[in-house]
Amino acid sequence: MIGRIRGELAEKNPAQVLILAGGVGYEIRIPLSAFDDLPDIGDELELHTHLAVREDAQELFGFPDARDKQAFRHLIKVNGVGPRIALALLSGMSAGELAAAVQGGDVSRLSGVPGIGRKTAERMVVELRDRLDDGGVVQLPAEAGRLAAAGGREAEDALVSLGYKQQQAARMIARIRREHPGQAETEDLIRLALKGMATGAGGGP
Repeated sequence: MIGRIRGELAEKNPAQVLILAGGVGYEIRIPLSAFDDLPDIGDELELHTHLAVREDAQELFGFPDARDKQAFRHLIKVNGVGPRIALALLSGMSAGELAAAVQGGDVSRLSGVPGIGRKTAERMVVELRDRLDDGGVVQLPAEAGRLAAAGGREAEDALVSLGYKQQQAARMIARIRREHPGQAETEDLIRLALKGMATGAGGGP
C-alpha cells in the first residue's frame, strides 16, 4: 500500500497532480479544495495517499491533510460511496466540516453532492456518526492510533466472521473505544464486544 508520497510537483490541475519521486511519476487525484494550496511546479510536495484497486484500474488519491485521508477511508466503507464520490465530498468540505454535518444529521448538505442521494446521505450519518466527531476525524496519538486502528479492524473482522453485520460490529468496537480509551489489543476488544452483544448493547447476529 502506498501511504504517502513526497517528491517534485511536475504537473498540476484542479483534479490531479503528477509527482516525481524516485524516478517514478505518480498521477494522483486530489480534492478540488487542495488545488489552491499546491506549491509551484518544480517545488516539493508531500501527499497522504490511498491506493484504490479495482478490476479495471488502480488509482491513487492524495490529500495534504492526514485527517482528510482518514475521512476518505471512512467514506468509501459506506455502501454506495465510491472513491470518486468520496473525493467529491471532500472537494466541497474539510474533514472537520464533514464530521460536523454527520454529527448534526445534515442530510441536505451531504446529499447536495452529485452522486449522493438522500438515502445514501442518511446511511452516511448512521454509519459514520461513531467514527467522526464534530471537531474532525477522531484522532489518537500516532503510535496508539496505529495500534488501535489495526486492533479495531481485526476485531471487526472477527465479529463479522461470527455472523454479526459489519455496521453492527463497527458500532460496537467504536463504543468500546469510547468507554475504554487506549484499548488496542484485538483479543480484549473482541471479548468486550461479545460481552456487550450478550447483554443486548449491540444486538444479536
